[in-house]
Amino acid sequence: MTVILHVWALLFGVLLIMIGNGMQSTLMGVRGGLEGFSTFELSVVTSAYFAGFLIGSRLASSFIRSVGHVRVFAALGSFMSAGLIAFPIFVEPWAWAVIRLLLGFCLSGVYVSAESWLNDKATNTTRGTILSAYMLAQTFGLVGAQVLVGVTPVDTFAVFAVASILVSLSFAPILLSASPVPLAENIKPMSLKRLYQTSPLATVGTLLLGGVFAAQLGMASVYGSEIGLSTGRITLFVAAIFLGSIVFQVPVGWLSDIFDRRLLILGVAVIGGAASLTPWVLGPAFPVLLGTGFMMGGMASPLYSLLIAYCNDYLELEDMPAASGGMIFIYGLGAIAGPLITGQMMDVIGDDGFWLFIAGTFLAIAAWCAYRMTVRSAPPSGEASDYVSLSPTASQVAVTAVTEWTSEQESEDESE
Repeated sequence: MTVILHVWALLFGVLLIMIGNGMQSTLMGVRGGLEGFSTFELSVVTSAYFAGFLIGSRLASSFIRSVGHVRVFAALGSFMSAGLIAFPIFVEPWAWAVIRLLLGFCLSGVYVSAESWLNDKATNTTRGTILSAYMLAQTFGLVGAQVLVGVTPVDTFAVFAVASILVSLSFAPILLSASPVPLAENIKPMSLKRLYQTSPLATVGTLLLGGVFAAQLGMASVYGSEIGLSTGRITLFVAAIFLGSIVFQVPVGWLSDIFDRRLLILGVAVIGGAASLTPWVLGPAFPVLLGTGFMMGGMASPLYSLLIAYCNDYLELEDMPAASGGMIFIYGLGAIAGPLITGQMMDVIGDDGFWLFIAGTFLAIAAWCAYRMTVRSAPPSGEASDYVSLSPTASQVAVTAVTEWTSEQESEDESE
């Protein structure tokens, strides 16, 4: 507990940022439906966020090296707050796409700055605890956002103002408490060719999983609005996805240390695909949607951690930072494509296109895993890296810090 108290301001600031960001993400589908935006237009708006996030992840370190963490943090926070206020002023799909692109770019830089501070404040003894608390703050912030959207009238200016205020307030505890840190290290991501050669399963699986994440988190509110759910029920549906991602991390992580990691990837992907087909088979009754969202989110987040861990099974410690950058880039490409494909399927097939895309992508991951198991042997059990709970929203700073920390802990255990 003492460890967390030393970084509480940073964690509290991240919590507020995620509440504000989670609110605008859900509001895109709910408010966009009220404004008469088409499913395709909303899918473009959703993809724009992930495009901005991908661009920001490539440039944030350069900005930090040029002007420092504090200036980058404050500037990006100001842009985020302004962007949230701009949504109800410029009610056009193209304008919302531009704003979402900006928000994705800014949030990516905010993550790099916050995670750099947290990593700098941590020691080898405390790094695992601090980064785990950071991941939980992110997820609980997204769940809390659904509560606020559910109790605030979404057809007013106020709901966007609340999100903007929360983001503005989040920077006060961070900027007032954070100490200077070393300049951000510019780690060049591993080339896609080398990444694929290292682990074809992890590379293709992460690309496909990026589409699943972006579709379920960015288009879930669009789907809920299309089938006529109330705002309160839409937020509960989205919250169930995030809650599932918390609940299943620990049991999947425990199983990954016992079984062949590829078998677990296969099983988790099959369960995710089968669960996602449930509303298509049984119909979109609200209890069915809640259960499906919980299982869908519960399978997707651990699957991301499993793929990162499996890729690390074939890497030396010094190659992990570059590989993590490559994996995040691959994930980003999938995340940009996912909402666009989902939106097209919903336009052509109907609302069930949402579920069919997610289920089909989960099952594609399972099929690719099954094929790879026939052409490559599993790494020796003694060489397998540790499973680490990772959020797909984490930047390369956090992913690298967590993977390196677990490898160092493993080396220390072996030397004792």
